[in-house]
Amino acid sequence: MALHVIVGAGPVGTATARLLAERGDQVRVVTRRGTGPTHPAIERIAADAADAERLTALTEGATALYNCANPAYHRWPLDWPPLAAALLTAAGRTGAVLATVGNLYGYGPVDGPMTEATPLASTGTKGRVRNRMWADALAAHRAGQARITEVRGSDYLGAGGTSLAMMVLPRALAGQRVFLPVDWDAPHTWTYIPDVARTLVAAATDERAWGRAWHVPSAPAVPMRDLATRAAALVGAPAPRLTRMPYPVLWLGGLANPMARELRETAYQFDRPFVMDSGPATTTLGVEATPLDRAVKETVAALRG
Repeated sequence: MALHVIVGAGPVGTATARLLAERGDQVRVVTRRGTGPTHPAIERIAADAADAERLTALTEGATALYNCANPAYHRWPLDWPPLAAALLTAAGRTGAVLATVGNLYGYGPVDGPMTEATPLASTGTKGRVRNRMWADALAAHRAGQARITEVRGSDYLGAGGTSLAMMVLPRALAGQRVFLPVDWDAPHTWTYIPDVARTLVAAATDERAWGRAWHVPSAPAVPMRDLATRAAALVGAPAPRLTRMPYPVLWLGGLANPMARELRETAYQFDRPFVMDSGPATTTLGVEATPLDRAVKETVAALRG
């Protein structure tokens, strides 16, 4: 029975912990308050994961160390560097594979589908933070100091997610008008949270996956309007009322609201096609994307429950 250490108990950390526990592994979930899913095989530990000494002690004997942490959006430049450094240090000292949950911010605005070979050319603050984390981890791997991998998904679909879809769907199902700075008809890739967990575990435990990044297998891209319409049809709700907010309104909102201010940097993800290719993870790691209709159905059930 292998030991797996997971830092973070958000949607992906929780899904990963449950996946590992249900297949018979021992799981240790590390959060500041000792929260996390309950299961006989899951041990919940309260600790500061940015403390490299403490995290190293908790990772001793582990097969893999999973970075599923999620600092506050507006604090990424402050909170990510020490946390990422501690995770990399713990992995290097213990020999555990460091498997990080990444995203697509590092690519910045692109024309055409994103692949793992797309240049990490982001000029935004959050994109640069993620790119520095990846560069440090990759350098350690190439120097033989640690074994690392990263999985990157698009906007999450699934219970507990905080992406655009999970902001829109509850309001659309309630028949409320949704007013956001979004091109509702632009193709967009949606990544189902359980698929992130499956890809993360596959990458952490397959030597072929180490030393590179992988895109999480995701269903073919569809516009947000299509996604909301499918969800509404499942519950007999009226057609979603989706209105595009002009960018100047978002900009003004950012003067008073920190979250709105942060969304200015990533507004490009929602005003044009935002499509991710994920073929290599399916071909090499054998992970298949959950069909979109099933993912929407399960998401709606979770929201209504």
